[in-house]
Amino acid sequence: MKRWSMMLVGLGVLVMGLAARAEETKEQRDARMAWFHEAKFGLFIHWGVYAVPAGTYQGKPVAGIGEWIMNRGKIPVAEYKAFAPQFTAAKYDPEAWIALAKQAGMKYLVITSKHHDGFALFNTQASTWNAVQAAGAKRDLIKPLAEAARRQGLKFGLYYSQAQDWTHPGGAKSGYKEGQSWDEANKGSFDDYLKTIAIPQTREILTQYQPDILWWDTPTWMTPERAKPLHELIALRPGLITNNRLGGGFKGDTETPEQHIPEGGYKDGRYWEACMTMNDTWGFKSYDHNWKSTATLIFNLVDIASKGGNYLLNIGPTAEGEIPAESVQRLQEVGAWMRVNGEAIYGSSPTCFGAEYGKEVETKDGYGRKKKTNAARDWRCTTKAGKIFIHLFKWPGEKFEVKGLKGKVAKASLLADPARKPLAISQDGDQLAVTLPATAPDKIASVLCLELAP
Repeated sequence: MKRWSMMLVGLGVLVMGLAARAEETKEQRDARMAWFHEAKFGLFIHWGVYAVPAGTYQGKPVAGIGEWIMNRGKIPVAEYKAFAPQFTAAKYDPEAWIALAKQAGMKYLVITSKHHDGFALFNTQASTWNAVQAAGAKRDLIKPLAEAARRQGLKFGLYYSQAQDWTHPGGAKSGYKEGQSWDEANKGSFDDYLKTIAIPQTREILTQYQPDILWWDTPTWMTPERAKPLHELIALRPGLITNNRLGGGFKGDTETPEQHIPEGGYKDGRYWEACMTMNDTWGFKSYDHNWKSTATLIFNLVDIASKGGNYLLNIGPTAEGEIPAESVQRLQEVGAWMRVNGEAIYGSSPTCFGAEYGKEVETKDGYGRKKKTNAARDWRCTTKAGKIFIHLFKWPGEKFEVKGLKGKVAKASLLADPARKPLAISQDGDQLAVTLPATAPDKIASVLCLELAP
Protein backbone atom coordinates (compact mmCIF):
# COMPACT_ATOMS: atom_id res chain seq x y z
CA MET A 1 0.00 0.00 0.00
CA LYS A 2 2.82 2.39 0.91
CA ARG A 3 4.50 1.78 -2.46
CA TRP A 4 1.30 2.66 -4.32
CA SER A 5 0.92 5.84 -2.25
CA MET A 6 4.48 6.89 -3.13
CA MET A 7 3.83 6.21 -6.81
CA LEU A 8 0.66 8.31 -6.72
CA VAL A 9 2.53 11.15 -5.01
CA GLY A 10 5.26 10.94 -7.65
CA LEU A 11 2.68 11.02 -10.43
CA GLY A 12 1.07 14.05 -8.84
CA VAL A 13 4.42 15.85 -8.75
CA LEU A 14 4.97 15.10 -12.44
CA VAL A 15 1.53 16.35 -13.45
CA MET A 16 1.84 19.56 -11.43
CA GLY A 17 5.37 20.15 -12.63
CA LEU A 18 4.47 19.75 -16.29
CA ALA A 19 1.44 21.98 -15.91
CA ALA A 20 3.58 24.67 -14.30
CA ARG A 21 6.16 24.45 -17.10
CA ALA A 22 3.46 24.58 -19.79
CA GLU A 23 1.92 27.71 -18.24
CA GLU A 24 5.28 29.42 -17.67
CA THR A 25 5.33 33.05 -18.77
CA LYS A 26 8.32 34.69 -20.42
CA GLU A 27 9.05 36.50 -17.17
CA GLN A 28 8.95 33.24 -15.21
CA ARG A 29 11.18 31.54 -17.76
CA ASP A 30 13.68 34.39 -17.64
CA ALA A 31 13.72 34.12 -13.86
CA ARG A 32 14.37 30.38 -14.08
CA MET A 33 17.16 31.00 -16.59
CA ALA A 34 18.64 33.99 -14.73
CA TRP A 35 21.61 32.13 -13.22
CA PHE A 36 22.44 30.62 -16.62
CA HIS A 37 22.45 34.06 -18.26
CA GLU A 38 24.65 35.40 -15.47
CA ALA A 39 27.12 32.48 -15.60
CA LYS A 40 28.31 32.71 -19.24
CA PHE A 41 31.12 30.16 -18.76
CA GLY A 42 30.84 26.46 -17.90
CA LEU A 43 32.90 23.27 -17.88
CA PHE A 44 31.96 20.23 -19.97
CA ILE A 45 33.44 16.90 -18.85
CA HIS A 46 33.50 13.80 -21.09
CA TRP A 47 34.62 10.86 -18.98
CA GLY A 48 34.03 7.16 -19.41
CA VAL A 49 35.43 3.77 -20.40
CA TYR A 50 36.51 5.20 -23.77
CA ALA A 51 39.37 6.84 -21.86
CA VAL A 52 40.96 3.38 -21.49
CA PRO A 53 41.60 2.65 -25.21
CA ALA A 54 42.16 6.42 -25.58
CA GLY A 55 41.79 6.37 -29.36
CA THR A 56 43.58 3.07 -30.09
CA TYR A 57 42.04 -0.34 -30.82
CA GLN A 58 44.02 -3.52 -31.59
CA GLY A 59 47.19 -1.44 -31.78
CA LYS A 60 45.84 0.95 -34.41
CA PRO A 61 44.55 4.51 -34.07
CA VAL A 62 40.83 4.90 -34.68
CA ALA A 63 39.89 8.05 -36.56
CA GLY A 64 37.47 10.51 -35.05
CA ILE A 65 36.67 11.73 -31.58
CA GLY A 66 37.83 9.58 -28.66
CA GLU A 67 34.47 8.82 -27.05
CA TRP A 68 33.14 7.39 -30.34
CA ILE A 69 35.81 4.67 -30.55
CA MET A 70 33.35 1.82 -29.93
CA ASN A 71 31.16 2.90 -32.86
CA ARG A 72 33.94 3.99 -35.22
CA GLY A 73 36.08 0.94 -34.46
CA LYS A 74 33.10 -1.46 -34.57
CA ILE A 75 34.25 -2.92 -31.26
CA PRO A 76 32.12 -5.88 -30.14
CA VAL A 77 30.29 -5.38 -26.85
CA ALA A 78 32.24 -8.11 -25.06
CA GLU A 79 35.59 -6.63 -26.09
CA TYR A 80 34.57 -3.11 -25.14
CA LYS A 81 33.34 -4.23 -21.72
CA ALA A 82 36.76 -5.78 -21.13
CA PHE A 83 38.22 -2.26 -20.93
CA ALA A 84 36.13 -1.40 -17.85
CA PRO A 85 38.39 -2.90 -15.15
CA GLN A 86 41.09 -0.46 -16.28
CA PHE A 87 38.75 2.46 -15.71
CA THR A 88 39.95 2.91 -12.13
CA ALA A 89 39.49 6.62 -11.38
CA ALA A 90 42.40 6.04 -8.97
CA LYS A 91 43.52 9.69 -9.13
CA TYR A 92 40.04 11.21 -9.27
CA ASP A 93 39.77 14.27 -7.01
CA PRO A 94 36.30 15.84 -7.29
CA GLU A 95 37.18 18.77 -5.04
CA ALA A 96 40.23 19.58 -7.19
CA TRP A 97 38.18 19.36 -10.40
CA ILE A 98 35.67 21.87 -9.06
CA ALA A 99 38.42 24.10 -7.68
CA LEU A 100 40.01 24.19 -11.15
CA ALA A 101 36.69 25.12 -12.76
CA LYS A 102 36.30 27.94 -10.22
CA GLN A 103 39.87 29.08 -10.83
CA ALA A 104 39.05 29.27 -14.55
CA GLY A 105 36.12 31.57 -13.79
CA MET A 106 33.48 28.95 -14.61
CA LYS A 107 30.14 29.04 -12.82
CA TYR A 108 28.72 25.61 -13.68
CA LEU A 109 29.64 22.22 -15.09
CA VAL A 110 28.06 19.39 -17.06
CA ILE A 111 29.44 15.84 -16.87
CA THR A 112 28.54 12.75 -18.89
CA SER A 113 26.48 10.57 -16.54
CA LYS A 114 26.11 8.14 -19.47
CA HIS A 115 27.56 8.59 -22.94
CA HIS A 116 26.77 6.67 -26.13
CA ASP A 117 28.69 3.58 -24.99
CA GLY A 118 25.96 3.08 -22.39
CA PHE A 119 28.37 3.13 -19.45
CA ALA A 120 26.97 4.94 -16.40
CA LEU A 121 29.24 6.85 -14.04
CA PHE A 122 26.59 6.48 -11.33
CA ASN A 123 25.10 3.63 -9.32
CA THR A 124 22.14 2.75 -11.52
CA GLN A 125 19.65 0.01 -10.71
CA ALA A 126 18.70 -0.37 -14.37
CA SER A 127 21.96 -2.01 -15.48
CA THR A 128 25.18 -3.50 -14.15
CA TRP A 129 27.15 -1.64 -16.85
CA ASN A 130 28.23 1.12 -14.50
CA ALA A 131 31.19 2.49 -12.54
CA VAL A 132 30.20 0.66 -9.35
CA GLN A 133 29.65 -2.85 -10.65
CA ALA A 134 31.60 -3.15 -13.90
CA ALA A 135 34.60 -0.82 -13.57
CA GLY A 136 37.81 -0.74 -11.63
CA ALA A 137 36.52 2.43 -9.98
CA LYS A 138 34.02 0.39 -7.93
CA ARG A 139 32.17 3.50 -6.79
CA ASP A 140 29.67 6.16 -7.80
CA LEU A 141 31.64 8.91 -9.55
CA ILE A 142 28.80 11.41 -9.95
CA LYS A 143 27.74 11.85 -6.33
CA PRO A 144 31.05 13.24 -4.96
CA LEU A 145 31.34 15.67 -7.88
CA ALA A 146 27.80 16.94 -7.34
CA GLU A 147 28.54 17.42 -3.65
CA ALA A 148 31.84 19.18 -4.34
CA ALA A 149 30.19 21.51 -6.87
CA ARG A 150 27.53 22.55 -4.39
CA ARG A 151 30.04 23.00 -1.58
CA GLN A 152 32.09 25.31 -3.78
CA GLY A 153 29.11 27.22 -5.20
CA LEU A 154 28.89 25.91 -8.77
CA LYS A 155 25.71 24.83 -10.51
CA PHE A 156 25.74 21.14 -11.44
CA GLY A 157 24.60 19.59 -14.73
CA LEU A 158 24.32 16.08 -16.09
CA TYR A 159 24.69 14.97 -19.70
CA TYR A 160 22.63 11.89 -20.56
CA SER A 161 22.62 10.02 -23.89
CA GLN A 162 18.94 9.13 -24.03
CA ALA A 163 18.83 7.45 -27.44
CA GLN A 164 22.28 6.27 -28.50
CA ASP A 165 23.54 3.31 -26.51
CA TRP A 166 25.99 0.92 -28.15
CA THR A 167 26.08 -1.66 -25.36
CA HIS A 168 22.53 -2.26 -24.13
CA PRO A 169 20.35 -4.23 -26.57
CA GLY A 170 18.15 -1.99 -28.68
CA GLY A 171 19.98 1.28 -28.08
CA ALA A 172 20.22 3.61 -31.08
CA LYS A 173 23.38 3.58 -33.18
CA SER A 174 24.41 6.46 -35.40
CA GLY A 175 24.98 5.33 -38.98
CA TYR A 176 22.63 2.34 -38.70
CA LYS A 177 18.97 1.82 -39.41
CA GLU A 178 16.77 0.91 -36.48
CA GLY A 179 17.43 -2.66 -35.39
CA GLN A 180 20.79 -2.88 -37.14
CA SER A 181 24.27 -2.94 -35.62
CA TRP A 182 27.83 -4.24 -36.01
CA ASP A 183 27.29 -6.75 -33.19
CA GLU A 184 24.42 -9.14 -32.46
CA ALA A 185 24.89 -8.49 -28.74
CA ASN A 186 23.55 -4.94 -28.91
CA LYS A 187 20.67 -5.54 -31.31
CA GLY A 188 17.15 -5.40 -29.95
CA SER A 189 14.02 -3.30 -29.58
CA PHE A 190 14.61 0.44 -29.28
CA ASP A 191 11.29 0.86 -27.49
CA ASP A 192 12.27 -1.80 -24.95
CA TYR A 193 15.59 -0.04 -24.44
CA LEU A 194 13.83 3.25 -23.71
CA LYS A 195 11.52 1.56 -21.19
CA THR A 196 14.17 -0.48 -19.38
CA ILE A 197 17.25 1.77 -19.54
CA ALA A 198 16.73 5.38 -20.68
CA ILE A 199 13.57 6.23 -18.77
CA PRO A 200 14.58 4.56 -15.48
CA GLN A 201 18.08 6.06 -15.59
CA THR A 202 16.79 9.55 -16.35
CA ARG A 203 14.48 9.22 -13.36
CA GLU A 204 17.45 8.08 -11.25
CA ILE A 205 19.75 10.97 -12.12
CA LEU A 206 17.03 13.56 -11.62
CA THR A 207 16.01 12.25 -8.21
CA GLN A 208 19.41 11.10 -6.88
CA TYR A 209 21.52 14.09 -7.92
CA GLN A 210 18.96 16.85 -8.54
CA PRO A 211 20.93 18.51 -11.35
CA ASP A 212 20.41 22.11 -12.41
CA ILE A 213 20.88 21.15 -16.09
CA LEU A 214 19.89 18.02 -18.02
CA TRP A 215 21.90 17.88 -21.25
CA TRP A 216 20.35 15.40 -23.71
CA ASP A 217 22.35 14.29 -26.74
CA THR A 218 21.81 12.91 -30.28
CA PRO A 219 18.10 12.08 -30.75
CA THR A 220 18.81 9.14 -33.09
CA TRP A 221 15.63 7.14 -33.87
CA MET A 222 13.55 9.38 -31.61
CA THR A 223 9.93 10.29 -32.36
CA PRO A 224 7.48 12.53 -30.46
CA GLU A 225 5.90 9.44 -28.91
CA ARG A 226 9.25 8.06 -27.76
CA ALA A 227 10.52 11.39 -26.44
CA LYS A 228 7.36 12.31 -24.51
CA PRO A 229 7.93 10.03 -21.46
CA LEU A 230 11.48 11.38 -21.13
CA HIS A 231 10.29 14.96 -21.47
CA GLU A 232 7.69 14.40 -18.77
CA LEU A 233 10.38 13.41 -16.28
CA ILE A 234 11.82 16.93 -16.17
CA ALA A 235 8.95 17.83 -13.84
CA LEU A 236 10.74 15.81 -11.16
CA ARG A 237 13.28 18.62 -10.89
CA PRO A 238 11.60 22.07 -10.61
CA GLY A 239 13.75 24.78 -12.17
CA LEU A 240 15.63 22.31 -14.37
CA ILE A 241 17.21 23.67 -17.56
CA THR A 242 17.21 21.36 -20.58
CA ASN A 243 18.74 21.66 -24.03
CA ASN A 244 17.37 21.12 -27.53
CA ARG A 245 18.66 17.58 -28.17
CA LEU A 246 15.93 15.35 -26.75
CA GLY A 247 14.23 14.97 -30.12
CA GLY A 248 10.58 14.46 -30.97
CA GLY A 249 10.01 18.19 -31.43
CA PHE A 250 10.79 19.14 -27.82
CA LYS A 251 12.80 22.37 -28.01
CA GLY A 252 14.06 22.60 -24.43
CA ASP A 253 15.51 25.84 -23.09
CA THR A 254 18.82 26.19 -24.93
CA GLU A 255 20.28 25.91 -28.41
CA THR A 256 23.60 24.04 -28.51
CA PRO A 257 25.86 24.91 -31.45
CA GLU A 258 28.74 22.43 -31.38
CA GLN A 259 32.35 23.19 -32.29
CA HIS A 260 31.45 26.53 -33.87
CA ILE A 261 30.18 29.97 -32.89
CA PRO A 262 27.13 31.15 -34.86
CA GLU A 263 28.04 34.22 -36.87
CA GLY A 264 25.27 36.36 -35.35
CA GLY A 265 24.09 34.39 -32.35
CA TYR A 266 20.35 33.69 -32.14
CA LYS A 267 17.98 36.54 -32.95
CA ASP A 268 14.77 34.92 -31.69
CA GLY A 269 15.48 35.38 -28.00
CA ARG A 270 16.57 31.78 -27.49
CA TYR A 271 19.17 31.10 -24.82
CA TRP A 272 22.18 29.33 -26.27
CA GLU A 273 25.41 27.66 -25.31
CA ALA A 274 28.30 26.87 -27.65
CA CYS A 275 30.01 23.62 -26.63
CA MET A 276 33.60 23.27 -27.80
CA THR A 277 36.74 21.23 -27.18
CA MET A 278 40.25 22.38 -26.29
CA ASN A 279 41.84 19.98 -28.77
CA ASP A 280 40.05 17.88 -31.42
CA THR A 281 38.29 15.39 -29.15
CA TRP A 282 35.81 15.31 -26.29
CA GLY A 283 36.80 12.07 -24.57
CA PHE A 284 40.48 11.47 -23.76
CA LYS A 285 42.58 10.52 -26.78
CA SER A 286 46.22 9.99 -25.88
CA TYR A 287 47.74 11.24 -29.13
CA ASP A 288 45.54 14.30 -29.77
CA HIS A 289 47.89 17.18 -29.06
CA ASN A 290 46.22 19.76 -31.31
CA TRP A 291 45.53 22.15 -28.45
CA LYS A 292 43.89 25.51 -29.01
CA SER A 293 45.87 28.41 -27.60
CA THR A 294 44.72 30.32 -24.53
CA ALA A 295 44.28 33.33 -26.81
CA THR A 296 41.82 31.36 -28.95
CA LEU A 297 39.86 30.20 -25.89
CA ILE A 298 39.57 33.76 -24.58
CA PHE A 299 38.53 35.04 -27.99
CA ASN A 300 35.86 32.33 -28.17
CA LEU A 301 34.55 33.24 -24.73
CA VAL A 302 34.30 36.93 -25.60
CA ASP A 303 32.91 36.34 -29.09
CA ILE A 304 30.19 34.07 -27.68
CA ALA A 305 29.29 36.52 -24.88
CA SER A 306 29.15 39.39 -27.39
CA LYS A 307 26.43 37.44 -29.24
CA GLY A 308 24.46 36.60 -26.10
CA GLY A 309 25.59 33.02 -25.55
CA ASN A 310 27.38 30.84 -22.99
CA TYR A 311 30.65 28.97 -23.53
CA LEU A 312 30.72 25.31 -22.42
CA LEU A 313 34.40 24.33 -22.67
CA ASN A 314 35.36 20.66 -22.50
CA ILE A 315 37.98 18.56 -20.74
CA GLY A 316 38.53 14.81 -21.21
CA PRO A 317 40.12 13.18 -18.13
CA THR A 318 42.14 9.96 -18.32
CA ALA A 319 40.88 6.59 -17.10
CA GLU A 320 42.60 7.29 -13.77
CA GLY A 321 40.83 10.61 -13.42
CA GLU A 322 43.64 12.99 -14.33
CA ILE A 323 42.88 16.14 -16.27
CA PRO A 324 45.48 16.60 -19.04
CA ALA A 325 48.15 19.12 -18.06
CA GLU A 326 47.49 21.12 -21.24
CA SER A 327 43.87 21.59 -20.19
CA VAL A 328 44.84 22.59 -16.67
CA GLN A 329 47.30 25.19 -17.92
CA ARG A 330 44.79 26.77 -20.29
CA LEU A 331 42.03 26.88 -17.71
CA GLN A 332 44.35 28.58 -15.26
CA GLU A 333 45.39 31.14 -17.86
CA VAL A 334 41.81 31.88 -18.85
CA GLY A 335 41.03 32.24 -15.15
CA ALA A 336 43.79 34.81 -14.71
CA TRP A 337 42.23 36.87 -17.53
CA MET A 338 38.76 36.48 -16.03
CA ARG A 339 39.86 37.72 -12.61
CA VAL A 340 40.73 41.04 -14.24
CA ASN A 341 38.01 41.22 -16.88
CA GLY A 342 35.14 39.06 -15.62
CA GLU A 343 32.98 42.13 -15.06
CA ALA A 344 32.69 42.39 -18.85
CA ILE A 345 31.55 38.76 -19.21
CA TYR A 346 29.33 37.71 -16.29
CA GLY A 347 25.72 38.76 -16.76
CA SER A 348 26.55 40.66 -19.92
CA SER A 349 24.28 41.24 -22.90
CA PRO A 350 25.17 41.33 -26.62
CA THR A 351 26.97 44.09 -28.48
CA CYS A 352 25.28 47.42 -29.09
CA PHE A 353 27.20 47.81 -32.34
CA GLY A 354 27.64 44.94 -34.82
CA ALA A 355 30.00 46.43 -37.37
CA GLU A 356 32.93 44.95 -35.45
CA TYR A 357 32.03 41.47 -36.76
CA GLY A 358 32.83 42.39 -40.35
CA LYS A 359 31.44 40.40 -43.24
CA GLU A 360 30.29 36.80 -43.01
CA VAL A 361 32.69 34.24 -44.47
CA GLU A 362 32.59 30.48 -44.82
CA THR A 363 34.63 28.28 -42.53
CA LYS A 364 34.54 24.73 -41.17
CA ASP A 365 33.66 23.56 -37.69
CA GLY A 366 35.55 20.97 -35.66
CA TYR A 367 34.04 18.18 -37.77
CA GLY A 368 34.85 19.68 -41.16
CA ARG A 369 31.28 20.82 -41.79
CA LYS A 370 30.76 24.10 -43.61
CA LYS A 371 29.67 26.96 -41.37
CA LYS A 372 29.62 30.74 -41.49
CA THR A 373 31.78 32.89 -39.26
CA ASN A 374 32.78 36.53 -38.88
CA ALA A 375 35.85 37.79 -40.69
CA ALA A 376 36.85 40.67 -38.40
CA ARG A 377 38.50 39.80 -35.08
CA ASP A 378 40.04 43.10 -33.92
CA TRP A 379 37.49 43.77 -31.16
CA ARG A 380 34.22 42.67 -29.62
CA CYS A 381 31.64 44.37 -27.42
CA THR A 382 29.54 43.26 -24.45
CA THR A 383 27.08 45.42 -22.55
CA LYS A 384 25.41 45.89 -19.17
CA ALA A 385 23.01 48.50 -17.88
CA GLY A 386 24.87 51.78 -18.12
CA LYS A 387 28.11 50.21 -19.38
CA ILE A 388 29.71 49.21 -22.66
CA PHE A 389 32.78 46.96 -22.69
CA ILE A 390 35.14 47.01 -25.67
CA HIS A 391 37.37 43.91 -25.81
CA LEU A 392 40.46 44.87 -27.82
CA PHE A 393 42.24 41.88 -29.35
CA LYS A 394 44.25 44.08 -31.69
CA TRP A 395 45.60 47.16 -29.93
CA PRO A 396 44.62 50.17 -32.07
CA GLY A 397 47.51 52.34 -30.95
CA GLU A 398 46.92 55.45 -28.89
CA LYS A 399 43.31 55.99 -29.93
CA PHE A 400 40.19 53.82 -30.23
CA GLU A 401 37.39 55.18 -32.41
CA VAL A 402 33.88 53.83 -32.89
CA LYS A 403 30.69 54.93 -34.64
CA GLY A 404 27.09 54.12 -33.89
CA LEU A 405 27.18 54.89 -30.18
CA LYS A 406 23.87 55.54 -28.48
CA GLY A 407 24.10 57.67 -25.38
CA LYS A 408 26.67 59.96 -23.82
CA VAL A 409 29.87 58.50 -22.37
CA ALA A 410 30.69 59.94 -18.96
CA LYS A 411 33.88 57.98 -18.29
CA ALA A 412 36.25 55.57 -20.02
CA SER A 413 38.77 53.36 -18.24
CA LEU A 414 40.63 50.07 -18.61
CA LEU A 415 39.62 47.11 -16.47
CA ALA A 416 43.31 46.18 -16.20
CA ASP A 417 43.95 49.44 -14.35
CA PRO A 418 43.30 48.82 -10.62
CA ALA A 419 42.82 52.56 -10.08
CA ARG A 420 40.40 52.78 -13.06
CA LYS A 421 41.99 56.09 -14.03
CA PRO A 422 39.77 58.00 -16.50
CA LEU A 423 40.96 58.11 -20.09
CA ALA A 424 40.51 61.16 -22.28
CA ILE A 425 37.42 60.95 -24.46
CA SER A 426 36.00 62.95 -27.34
CA GLN A 427 32.41 62.41 -28.48
CA ASP A 428 30.58 63.96 -31.40
CA GLY A 429 27.07 62.60 -31.64
CA ASP A 430 27.31 58.84 -32.17
CA GLN A 431 31.08 58.96 -32.79
CA LEU A 432 33.52 58.38 -29.93
CA ALA A 433 37.30 58.55 -29.63
CA VAL A 434 39.17 57.34 -26.55
CA THR A 435 42.83 58.09 -25.92
CA LEU A 436 44.70 54.92 -24.92
CA PRO A 437 48.16 54.06 -23.57
CA ALA A 438 50.75 53.32 -26.22
CA THR A 439 50.83 49.62 -25.39
CA ALA A 440 48.14 47.11 -24.47
CA PRO A 441 47.91 46.16 -20.78
CA ASP A 442 47.01 42.58 -21.72
CA LYS A 443 48.77 40.57 -24.43
CA ILE A 444 45.56 38.78 -25.45
CA ALA A 445 42.60 41.09 -24.84
CA SER A 446 42.40 44.41 -23.03
CA VAL A 447 38.96 45.61 -21.99
CA LEU A 448 37.87 49.24 -22.25
CA CYS A 449 34.91 50.15 -20.03
CA LEU A 450 32.64 52.97 -21.20
CA GLU A 451 30.32 54.26 -18.49
CA LEU A 452 27.24 56.04 -19.84
CA ALA A 453 25.78 59.18 -18.37
CA PRO A 454 22.35 58.70 -16.73
